[in-house]
Amino acid sequence: MSGTIVRYQGDGLELVGEAFGDPAAPPVLFFHGGGQSRNAWRGSARIVGEAGYYGITFDLRGHGDSDWAEDRDYLLDAFGRDVEALLGQFDRSVTLVGASRGGQSALVGGSRHPDKVRLIMLADVAPLMRDDGINGIRAFFAEGEAGFATLDAAADSLARHLDQPRVDDATRLARAMRQDGAGLWHWRWDPATGHAQFLHPPSEAEALLAAAARVTSPIVLVRAELSHLLTDEGVDTFRRLAPQLQVVTAKGVGHMFTADRNDGFAAQLLEWLAKVPEGTGQ
Repeated sequence: MSGTIVRYQGDGLELVGEAFGDPAAPPVLFFHGGGQSRNAWRGSARIVGEAGYYGITFDLRGHGDSDWAEDRDYLLDAFGRDVEALLGQFDRSVTLVGASRGGQSALVGGSRHPDKVRLIMLADVAPLMRDDGINGIRAFFAEGEAGFATLDAAADSLARHLDQPRVDDATRLARAMRQDGAGLWHWRWDPATGHAQFLHPPSEAEALLAAAARVTSPIVLVRAELSHLLTDEGVDTFRRLAPQLQVVTAKGVGHMFTADRNDGFAAQLLEWLAKVPEGTGQ
């Protein structure tokens, strides 16, 4: 079942999403990881929409159908400002759900407006992440900017660098890609999003630590058991800064696990929403 394409204002640009459910229902906003698109959370948005919420999965700035940043600002704070802008466009408290870069954005933006945030649920995101674990993501962006001769080559890159199972049918990736004049396939994102200055610079850790110390909304971390980015130290630091943090473990999966665990994640999200009534975000 397809959702409804919706358009909201981010921080100076337009963000495109796919919505499921009644627009008058409690909103649940989903944000994908870097190098992905709104399709990564489509299943979860559909499930929460069917459960009585208004689920919207967004393309981050510079990704999918959302605008590219004219000033090429893809630092974490810019993504956080987009989340802040979204919060101001709903007349009731909002649940924020994010994986990887999308989770970081939800934490930074949501932490600044506790009165507007019902719950923040993060997939394998904490203030301190292993820098060497970012190397695969950096390699993935570099290969994507160069382009791929075939969709199979793109599927190989996705599996090799982002710790995801390889898709059985590479033609499914076509909707997330575009071809240039030479016939090479490129992911549908602004190549600037993958430049070195935007991938785990010192300012990113500073922003995440500040957000963790500031956040007062209920917050749940779903930690990937086989994560190459999250460490015990990182989780302990998060818990110390945000004592209300609840941590659960997703068994047998790696960092980008939401790409193939949408249904299970959505079921867990609904359980937490049942525990956190509206109006508890302050």
